[in-house]
Amino acid sequence: MSSHSASNHEILRPVTAANVLSEDQELLIPDDDVSDPELSIVIPALDEALTIQDFVVWCREGMASAGIRGEIVIVDSSSDATPQIARNAGARVLRVPKRGLGRAYLDGIPQIRGRFVIMGDADCTYDFRELAPFMQKFDEGYEFVMGSRFRGKIEPGAMPWLHQHFGTPVTTWILNRLFSSEFSDIHCGMRGITRDALVRMDLQSESWEYASEMVLKSVQMQLRTAEVPVSFLKDREGRVSHHRRAGWFSPWKAAWINLRAMFIYGSDFFMLKPGLLLAALGLLLTVPVTFGDIKIGAVTLSLNAQFFGLAVFVVGLQAFFLGCVAQVLFDYTGRRRRRWLGMFPYTRTVGIAFLLVLTGVGLCVPLAVAYLNNGLVLTSANFVQDHIAVTGLASAIAGAQLFLFVLLLNGAVVATSRRKPLEPY
Repeated sequence: MSSHSASNHEILRPVTAANVLSEDQELLIPDDDVSDPELSIVIPALDEALTIQDFVVWCREGMASAGIRGEIVIVDSSSDATPQIARNAGARVLRVPKRGLGRAYLDGIPQIRGRFVIMGDADCTYDFRELAPFMQKFDEGYEFVMGSRFRGKIEPGAMPWLHQHFGTPVTTWILNRLFSSEFSDIHCGMRGITRDALVRMDLQSESWEYASEMVLKSVQMQLRTAEVPVSFLKDREGRVSHHRRAGWFSPWKAAWINLRAMFIYGSDFFMLKPGLLLAALGLLLTVPVTFGDIKIGAVTLSLNAQFFGLAVFVVGLQAFFLGCVAQVLFDYTGRRRRRWLGMFPYTRTVGIAFLLVLTGVGLCVPLAVAYLNNGLVLTSANFVQDHIAVTGLASAIAGAQLFLFVLLLNGAVVATSRRKPLEPY
């Protein structure tokens, strides 16, 4: 521990400045509180009495080195002396119940006074004396600045082998594929964002998945983003990481809930383009066989192939439509909303849907007539009618799905347009 450290007995002093914000929140204000900070360092803490003193000192050194006036906001749920140590060292401390890592950040947002926000951990594993690269990117106009341990320095023993060589690279690769991004370390806990972007981001995650939600929303919001190298240090002797405190399953649980967040917010990846491909394949198997079997070399496309094509077409079309709606639900720029409304204007789309249903019913009429004339028995006497009816089913189903889709699309636009983010501080 550095020379700035002291025993709990030496640094604990009575807390004299406190504001009760609600029944379960209290803000402890240090004696030398900073007014009008430009930067807010927002840090969750849970029983970090071993490191919190040095951490606050590191933050102050980092702000002095970067030439920035800032505040340190510790969102604390500790049962030890962490809040008193942090407050006496010069940090604001927001006392909240233990409700999850992501929830700690959500609780801290109303207390942010700076234009810029830097997040991280209070365990001295991220070197907060290295704030200058973050502030430089903010000065250059970037809104979201990710730290990268892989582009910086990872101290031997700081990261388990499985996390360093498998978990983080794999989940980073998955997120980059889902969102066409180029991050190198999506799980780096040290990251910066403007307060305006953070408020507009409207984070929802209350657990470990907040990290992935923040990264993927930065892509969806088309924030101007940069990465800076950071130093990742091993735990202090005597400190046990939160994952180890929670048990061996904790890292796997964190990985799963992060993947869940990626899949939910990036759901259009699984629906939009795959849906188009399936719908096109289904049409290729359905429409050409409308007037009978087709022989292509040694392959014969029969009525069975047409039915299979119909099923593929329906699944693909529905996936495509759901993908469009998913893009609207997670649209933070308005561009996708305008795109799909422009491509599917309500009146014209309803008219097309009606014509598709009408055409489909018309193509099914000959088979229905034959069915009635044969005493409610289907025969293979007129094989062409069967093929035409399957194409008719495809047309009618497409029309019905298109009508329902345009209703859902416009409903999603109305619902998302009503969302009003919090005003900046």
